[in-house]
Amino acid sequence: MTYNTDTGFVGFSLGQRFAAFRADMAENAAKRKIYRTTVAELECLSNRDLDDMGISRSAIKAIAFDAAYGA
Repeated sequence: MTYNTDTGFVGFSLGQRFAAFRADMAENAAKRKIYRTTVAELECLSNRDLDDMGISRSAIKAIAFDAAYGA
């Protein structure tokens, strides 16, 4: 009885996979930047300003997460 083993990769080439990896990394970096910027801007506001917008300090990170990554 004989067995045939195919070790070739079917699908994307190494270059295409690397390009997709770089694109994913760039997208993730952009999302992290949006998150950090949103947190920094909201944390700079006074409690009165946050109250006027209906935001509590404990909700800042959740709001920033939704802004960067969506709900």
